Amino acid sequence: DNCIRPLHDLDLEIEAGRFLALMGPSGSGKTTLLNLIAGIDSPSAGELIIDGQDIAELSRSQLAGWRADTIGYVFQLYNLVPVLTAYENAELILMLQGVSARERKERVMGLLKEVGLEGMEHRYPRELSGGQQQRVAVARAVVTRPHLILADEPTGNLDSTHGNEVMSALTRLNEAGTTIVMVTHSEANAAYSRRIIHLFDGEIVTEARQSARAAV
Repeated sequence: DNCIRPLHDLDLEIEAGRFLALMGPSGSGKTTLLNLIAGIDSPSAGELIIDGQDIAELSRSQLAGWRADTIGYVFQLYNLVPVLTAYENAELILMLQGVSARERKERVMGLLKEVGLEGMEHRYPRELSGGQQQRVAVARAVVTRPHLILADEPTGNLDSTHGNEVMSALTRLNEAGTTIVMVTHSEANAAYSRRIIHLFDGEIVTEARQSARAAV
């Protein structure tokens, strides 16, 4: 059997509103698990149920619609469009969804303020620091009001100051009720979460729950 199984015998339940950190060495299955939750990868066996929906049963078009309505994804490398301003980057998906200009402005301006970028909405990515660019990416990920944010090493390319800015933004969103699942190698970032899962060779090896998180 030459089948590669990055995850196996995995049984994990994530409570709504939880901030969960996934940790483990490279190749342990962290990003694979994130991509399964996002519907980017498909499980070869088992069930993957989110909000009562087994997403493995959805067609490709159904999955795309479900993902747009349910998931916000924060990438390590920002993935901002360089010719669009901070405002336009955050607004783009709402335009594609046909949201009215008035509601787009209300949502985008509110989120840019929430992540600490008020007054910077007309700046282009090249005019922003790494931490500011990643906070635009956070605003873009949540502008559709998803139930779940997935963050893959969201501070991996940032220094500690800018990384703390991003983690503070994610924490505020979690406190407002958004579920967050974050892949990280950083113990400092994991301290912002309330639950930490360690993966090794595709299996959960340890789990910790925290009653308090890092001060922000």
